[in-house]
Amino acid sequence: MRLVYEGKTKRVEELENGTYILTFKDDATGEDGKFDPGANTVGLSIAGLGRGGLRLSDYFFKKIEAAGFPTHYISADMDQAAMTVKPATVFGQGLEVICRFRAVGSFIKRYGMYAQEGQELDAFVEVTLKDDARQDPPISKDALDMLNILSAEEYDVLEDLTKKISRLIKDDLAATGAELYDIKLEFGRVDSQIVLIDEISGGNMRVYYDDVLIEPLDLVKIVFWDEDWS
Repeated sequence: MRLVYEGKTKRVEELENGTYILTFKDDATGEDGKFDPGANTVGLSIAGLGRGGLRLSDYFFKKIEAAGFPTHYISADMDQAAMTVKPATVFGQGLEVICRFRAVGSFIKRYGMYAQEGQELDAFVEVTLKDDARQDPPISKDALDMLNILSAEEYDVLEDLTKKISRLIKDDLAATGAELYDIKLEFGRVDSQIVLIDEISGGNMRVYYDDVLIEPLDLVKIVFWDEDWS
């Protein structure tokens, strides 16, 4: 295997057959030991978080594929906390796509003059550049097109997929009594088709239960309540 990238929460390696292995770490983004999916630094480490993140990713990728939405997912190895995926190219140097159902996090920091904390939002989609040095700045549809990162037509596909996939995840979590406030997704191209990539875990979404933010590993325990995560 060839190491391609060592990220905050995952290790990416390329296999000889051209597929990739994503190995999930026990690290989560945040600050001062507190979980924050919008942070750009590792804030805490939780034993079992890597395997838990993979368990959720495996669960949701399979549901998303079954619903007819394309992804890079191939298979998962729970013992190794590793997921095998198709090779995909990212847009520019990488984009993050956020779907918001309630006003929290950076949204309320930017628009707090007009929005209230926890205010309902109708699957509001925004795109940010993956650029830690510039704090992942938001970027508009027109700017993406003009900078040749993503065409206007591709943006429409991206936005539509984001809303449909996010609502699927929101509805699934609602069945457990939990509420999805927002989620951060990533997309790329596989054979010129726009597909969902990266992961779908508690580390890239804000989920609340009885108005309390759920920690990533606790979300695994809620979704897979009948499995042993001690």
